Amino acid sequence: MEKHYRAGGIGAVMDEYERAAVELKTLVEKVDGPEYGKIVDTETTDDDCRSVQTILSHVVNSGYGYADYIRDWYSIPKTSPGRRPIGRQEFAGAIDAMLAYTSDTLHGKWECSDEEILNVRIVVRWGPLYNLEQLLEHALVHVLRHRRQIEKFAASGKVTLHNA
Repeated sequence: MEKHYRAGGIGAVMDEYERAAVELKTLVEKVDGPEYGKIVDTETTDDDCRSVQTILSHVVNSGYGYADYIRDWYSIPKTSPGRRPIGRQEFAGAIDAMLAYTSDTLHGKWECSDEEILNVRIVVRWGPLYNLEQLLEHALVHVLRHRRQIEKFAASGKVTLHNA
């Protein structure tokens, strides 16, 4: 099967964002069904990190948030769904829909010049100022960090993975 690669630096980051999501979906397919919603971290103060379900819901909901920051900058109407828990059976479709929303947000921006990328100045609710590329890289690494978190749950025996 031939792989389609987007043009430009922004296109490259979006391609990698989608790749990270595929890796996460592959991992989630291995999580035993009953363990998806089980609270496995009772010590965290972050409600988004207590179970596989809360982590994945957070990843999808945050992905829409990143796209909406970009939509605000470019004055594109926001049509993202509200924050909600994501069930196990709907996760793959939910993350794919979030990525499609992000891709639609970035349509026509794949080959932005360095100057155009740097001119985007988005202040996020947790404080930092990001340009377009930095915000997308943050979104990509967000998926990777939470994939690793679920892998650590499995490595410590808090979540059981089966061979899919």
